Amino acid sequence: MRALGIAATGMMAQQTNVDVISNNIANANTAGFKSSRAAFQDLVYQSERREGALTSDTGTARPVGTDIGLGVESAGVVRLNTQGGLTKTDNQLDMAIDGEGYFGITMPDGSLAYTRAGNFQVSSTGQIVTLEGYEVVPGITIPANTTKVEISQQGIVQAYVGNSTTPTQLGQLTMATFINEAGMKPIGNNLLKATTASGDAVTANPGDPGIGVLRQGYIESSNVNIIQQITDLIAAQRAYEMNSKAIETADQMMSSTSQIK
Repeated sequence: MRALGIAATGMMAQQTNVDVISNNIANANTAGFKSSRAAFQDLVYQSERREGALTSDTGTARPVGTDIGLGVESAGVVRLNTQGGLTKTDNQLDMAIDGEGYFGITMPDGSLAYTRAGNFQVSSTGQIVTLEGYEVVPGITIPANTTKVEISQQGIVQAYVGNSTTPTQLGQLTMATFINEAGMKPIGNNLLKATTASGDAVTANPGDPGIGVLRQGYIESSNVNIIQQITDLIAAQRAYEMNSKAIETADQMMSSTSQIK
């Protein structure tokens, strides 16, 4: 009986759906996190009667066929790159991207990763780094006796050093964009990697056409909509239960058949 296998694929699909929703809810307070949704597609169909098959010698044909689907499978997990809300922190190294773009991050192996989480710190050598200590591109060093750091919407970093009332320009933060943001690979720690699906990074300055601006003293919150996630979770649970019921019903039908003497 095909119903057992078909319903089993439905249960596995809804398990994936619940896993994705659970990850969204778990990261509801993660800075710069982008929620995801599971996408599904139907499996191949088994044709018992073909559409358009002749039904008589006069040329009449079947208007529809008898195609039995064999279930569902996961087609992918789509990241939803909508803007998250901005939360004021007043921390001078917190930066939120208001619009399109990603901060570039230099990994320990020299490769580049990208993030929307701008909750940065200063390393022991004065470099602006992530919470894991990875350097923020293009590698700006803040002098040891700095009293105040100012970062413009265009990413220009200035520091007031010592008793000076005139700021010293330290550099300019850049941002990266991608033709297909959804194709980037998440690697954890709020970081993403470019892939062949996302295309190569296009580097630009904040505020350039099509590029977001920086908001110093703010953090971009997660874009997770908790109410929507709870609603989706309930729907996934109901779908799982219905597939489980289909397996139970198919089992009862098979049991009834086997008892016929």
